[in-house]
Amino acid sequence: MESSKHPANKRARTNDESADNVREDVADVADVLGPISPSVLGRADELARDYRDALPFPHGIVREFCATGFLEGVLSELKRHTKVKFKETDLFRVYQSIDLGNIRPGNDLAERMPSLMRLKGAIYSPECRAFVERIAGLDPGSLTDEVDCAANCHAKGCHLLCHDDVIGTRAISFIIYLTGASPHWKDEDGGRLELYEALPEEEEEEEEEEEEEDVGRGSSSRRRWVPAALPSKTILPEFNSLAYFAVRPGVSFHSVQEVFADRPRLSIQGWYHAKGTPSGIEDATLRRLKSNGKGEDTEGEFEPLLATPSSAAMPRPGSSGERDDNEGDALSPNELSFLGRYINATYLTDGSMNTIRERFEEESSVKLRHFLTDEWNGIISRASSREDQRDELGNDRPALDYRVGANDEWRVVGPAHKQRFLEYNGSDDGSDDDDTAAVTNKNDPGPPRTTGDSLRHLRRAVFQSAPFGKWLALVTSLGIPLGQRGRIRRFRPGLDYTVAHYGVMTTNPVLDATLCFCAGDGEQCAFDEETNDLLGSDDDAIWESGDVGGFECYIAADEGGGGEDGGPDAEYDEEDDTKLLSVSASNNTLSIVYRDPGTMRFVKYVGAGAPSSRWDIALEYEVDSSGDADSGQHGDDHQ
Repeated sequence: MESSKHPANKRARTNDESADNVREDVADVADVLGPISPSVLGRADELARDYRDALPFPHGIVREFCATGFLEGVLSELKRHTKVKFKETDLFRVYQSIDLGNIRPGNDLAERMPSLMRLKGAIYSPECRAFVERIAGLDPGSLTDEVDCAANCHAKGCHLLCHDDVIGTRAISFIIYLTGASPHWKDEDGGRLELYEALPEEEEEEEEEEEEEDVGRGSSSRRRWVPAALPSKTILPEFNSLAYFAVRPGVSFHSVQEVFADRPRLSIQGWYHAKGTPSGIEDATLRRLKSNGKGEDTEGEFEPLLATPSSAAMPRPGSSGERDDNEGDALSPNELSFLGRYINATYLTDGSMNTIRERFEEESSVKLRHFLTDEWNGIISRASSREDQRDELGNDRPALDYRVGANDEWRVVGPAHKQRFLEYNGSDDGSDDDDTAAVTNKNDPGPPRTTGDSLRHLRRAVFQSAPFGKWLALVTSLGIPLGQRGRIRRFRPGLDYTVAHYGVMTTNPVLDATLCFCAGDGEQCAFDEETNDLLGSDDDAIWESGDVGGFECYIAADEGGGGEDGGPDAEYDEEDDTKLLSVSASNNTLSIVYRDPGTMRFVKYVGAGAPSSRWDIALEYEVDSSGDADSGQHGDDHQ
């Protein structure tokens, strides 16, 4: 009987122990998930439905994510015990804390930040991972226990440009917003999470036909996707809210709008990882920026210089008794007279051209201030200032309308993972002659011209002309350009930029000539070593400081591709030794730069604090790369 009773007693004790274990497990789970609001965990089906139906791609927003009062403790700990490091590339500007994955339980920093450690433990717990898999439509067990998150501080002027987040095994991206609960974050504060629709990448029909012929029967080309130029949805970084989305190559395009407020946008940003890389990882934005073919994003084919300006009354060579020696070294009287209508006379003397040439031969770049005549500079400065005032742009006025300034003549150029700016495409109405007369007849200047009209006239009448090509040959020793191509651009404060990528590299050397207009006098600022201040006009100093962007930067391409997965740190960083040249925005200033095939360039995002838009005529000139011109000294080490 004793033996028969023993199993029953043992079974009873086992059941009691099991019940205790269940209660302990429930208590442990409740403790682990304690930082997360119970109401959130009970809304899995609702959140999954909202996530699935969201546009422009599946994403979710969870309000009141953490239990009441918990996140305030996390915010306090971060402010007291962590330091941030400033980081800037062509893609972003941010203050980043240490990687929270490196804070291990038991170390000094973990002991001082118990609330943060509890939050990190909850987010990456098996229970929370299962919850995320459910609301994001993932198979159970898809997410690993890899911890990958950091606290970020986007202070005024900070931003993150468009990308898809695809690096390695990232599967779900999440952001927990820590911005102060009072006052509430508003549209005027900026810092929104911006989501972009994916559009089919444009391909030339001839290229598609050739590809179909090459691949043969039974094959099909795979369509690739790029982000639209403008976001289709934005999300305010409200305190104690969670935003999340699946990381998908060529789909999950997003960015962080510039912070306009004087208070920081704080967040914990991180990723859940999968066991393997996602399908289609070759379409990841960072990888594509480093793998595009050279020249595929240049401004089309080179066009020949005009033998005579199409819009100015300059005799063709041989049309009069006076001989135009276009093959000689010096500019003819007719050519000097024509160029003198537009270009500062200082730059047309033999002495100045010799000095410019010597500087260019030494450094392969030169910056010419006050390049146009006072009359032409005045026309463009007045028009551009008038249009910035109309659009309420610059000087810390937040850009809340993404299409501001866009119209039938100025179109928005994308895709956003490479660039965003306005390009002038105004029709040629034959008014160039009127523009010339307006300058030469000071007593009757005529109606005010738009900035686009004036820049178009300058491009056609001057920069596409044979006399200007000859002037370039004289100041660079590269010979008369074989052709030209380019754009008229407007970079709006708080909105526009270009990004360094392989598609802007050329297969042969080119000569860049960029004429820039912006607020300021266009003077070189002096540097006070005692105060570390730039001395000059306020606008000139702001542009030259680089704090508001707008500068054009030349960098050497990483021929190794930056590793298998790429990443933001593989892009340009101001501490890298790949920076060859940086040209700050300066009014009425022409920069001439010799660029070889291994060099990329970008215009840094123009911040809302900039004094004005950056307007420019950006030209590339085809030069003789055979070595026949007087340019033998220009090689790969030109910068």
